[in-house]
Amino acid sequence: MIPIETIGVFFAASVALALAPGPDNIFVLTQSALSGRLAGFIVTLGLCTGLIVHTLAVAFGVAVIIQTSAMAFNALKLVGAAYLLYLAWKAFQAGPSDVERNANGTLSRRRLYLRGVIMNITNPKVAIFFLAFLPQFADPANGPVVLQMIALGAIFMFAALLVFGAISWASGFLGEWLQRSGRAQTLMNRVAGTIFVGLAARLIVTQR
Repeated sequence: MIPIETIGVFFAASVALALAPGPDNIFVLTQSALSGRLAGFIVTLGLCTGLIVHTLAVAFGVAVIIQTSAMAFNALKLVGAAYLLYLAWKAFQAGPSDVERNANGTLSRRRLYLRGVIMNITNPKVAIFFLAFLPQFADPANGPVVLQMIALGAIFMFAALLVFGAISWASGFLGEWLQRSGRAQTLMNRVAGTIFVGLAARLIVTQR
């Protein structure tokens, strides 16, 4: 069993890391502003689902392949960058009615969730970060390391859920204002598209 002191330190570190500006929380902020709080929460759930994949990959050693193989790392980041550019194109094409439909449509909620999952899974830096971060808090003396890794990953996901949920709620105020202004909706879509292009560029130049 992981000592409570270790859990406390790990949770505090996880909250701090989730608060640090990065692609995931910027993505949540943008989607919340465009489509409202619910959209932000759905994207957050998608991102946390992606963290499950990274946690299991680290726990069972798959992430080592990404860390040691330049081809695997580059392939994954290119897929992620291509997806971000696709989102940027959709944002540049969207108008005010698209924003409203995204906020209320059941299908679009599914798409928002999948956006979060894909956004997280296709970021190889997350896998490498987990590979470097989680083992520091695991000790064979406290039981099976795989189970400790999974438990730590769950704690990190809870911390991310709290932080990203707070970002979604706060950004929702901006989203409510956007819903009352078609011109503001169009402008925000352009801003979102620019942000997605920037995130794609950042991912492309990322080194291991």
